Amino acid sequence: MRFPSLGTFGALLLSGALLAGCASNEPAPDLQEQDLYQQAQESLDAGRYSTAVTRLEALDTRFPFGRYAEQAQLELIYAYYQTEDWEQARAAASRFIRLHPDHEQVDYAYYMRGLAAYQAGRFSLEGLELIDISKRDLGATRDANVDFGELVRRFPESPYAADARQRIVYLRNVLSRHELQVADFYLRKGAYLAAINRGKWVLEHYPQTPATRDALAVMVEGYMGLNMPERARDALQTLIDNDPDNARLDGKTFEPEHVDAKPLTLNR
Repeated sequence: MRFPSLGTFGALLLSGALLAGCASNEPAPDLQEQDLYQQAQESLDAGRYSTAVTRLEALDTRFPFGRYAEQAQLELIYAYYQTEDWEQARAAASRFIRLHPDHEQVDYAYYMRGLAAYQAGRFSLEGLELIDISKRDLGATRDANVDFGELVRRFPESPYAADARQRIVYLRNVLSRHELQVADFYLRKGAYLAAINRGKWVLEHYPQTPATRDALAVMVEGYMGLNMPERARDALQTLIDNDPDNARLDGKTFEPEHVDAKPLTLNR
């Protein structure tokens, strides 16, 4: 999405005479602030985002305290995002937040910082369900979850908050599935305590995700592997109460997948 314009200033600029395009992306060194900003706006409006980045960077460097400095910094975030330079978009957003924490549109910087991380964590084949991104390195996905969470917490009435909340739901589902992938790995390796702890983590940190049900199944099997039948039965009872149709259940009997043990039946 394009950041809102400068209003009166933007209208005055756009009503002025258009500057001739430069042969090079590099702006002339003697351009004045207003001319350089107008060139950047023309590039943004035309969708020439790499050129816009060059001009906005020049504006930020040459006139860091100028008339258009704050607006240029915000639009630089957008331009980086449009060129899919997620790292630079996040860095520019973080810089704006640090320099202008009380700016009336700082919520936009928080939102774009999260959106850049969100895009960095996605993969082109995900929509075709050919891969499961929960099995990948989710560093950027975690960053996005934190960034969107901070936006919603600080600016609950922001126009970007509703979209952020929807993305948080998706991100938390991905992160919780990832925890279960790790827990499954631990079960297969016989690291039962580590698997149990992953299951607990899902229950504690992602309590409203579908993954909580399979997290309970992980804990049942982990306790079975540790030869702790009472703990296993307690977890099994909770699993039956909350997800009686779980794939690992046959009535009140739990079928272990990785632990070499007989099925566990709840007799109470």
